[in-house]
Amino acid sequence: MTVTESGDFRRGAALFARGEWWEAHEAWERPWLTARGDDRAFLQALILLAAALHKRWAHGSLTHRNYDKAVRYLDALPAEYAGVDLARLRADVWDALRAPARPEAGHPALHAPGGGPFPA
Repeated sequence: MTVTESGDFRRGAALFARGEWWEAHEAWERPWLTARGDDRAFLQALILLAAALHKRWAHGSLTHRNYDKAVRYLDALPAEYAGVDLARLRADVWDALRAPARPEAGHPALHAPGGGPFPA
C-alpha cells in the first residue's frame, strides 16, 4: 500500500480540503510516525502546511515559519509526488496564507497532476 492509499492519509486530505487544517495535521501524523524516506518528507511537508494554515486562520499569525519549513521538505521532492501535485499545493497554500480573508472550503486542497481533486 502506498502512503496515499491509507485511510489516515485520505481522511487528512478530506479534512484539509474542508479547511479543518489542525485535524488534517493530526490525521497525517499517524502515517508519518512509520513513514521513511521521501514518504516521510512528503507527510512532514503536508503536516507543516496544515499547521501554517491553522496558525494563520485560527490564531491570526502572520509569520510563515511552518510554511518555510515545509518548503525545505518540498524542495527535496519532485513537483508531483504520490499522485499529488505538490507544486500547485505549495502555490495555493502560499496564496491562502497571504489572502485578506480565510479561504472557503475546498481551497487549498490536494490535487492530482492535471488538476483533478485528490483523492478522486
